[in-house]
Amino acid sequence: MDWKDRIVLDPKILVGKPAVKGTRISVELVIDLLSSGWTYEQITGSYPNITADDIRACLAYAGELLHSEMVLPLTPA
Repeated sequence: MDWKDRIVLDPKILVGKPAVKGTRISVELVIDLLSSGWTYEQITGSYPNITADDIRACLAYAGELLHSEMVLPLTPA
């Protein structure tokens, strides 16, 4: 599966934030839900316009973004 088939960046949708194609559900929201402990079933149950493949595409997009960016360690506040 190629995330490019499921994730779009359109300035007219969510001010250009990456979103699941055909929705206004951002990759950021999906990643936040997963990091909060939501399951695929909870996400697709609450957002019936997306599928498990869409969730995997969000993860693939985030992974590719991290591979292409320089990540700096966080310092304690």
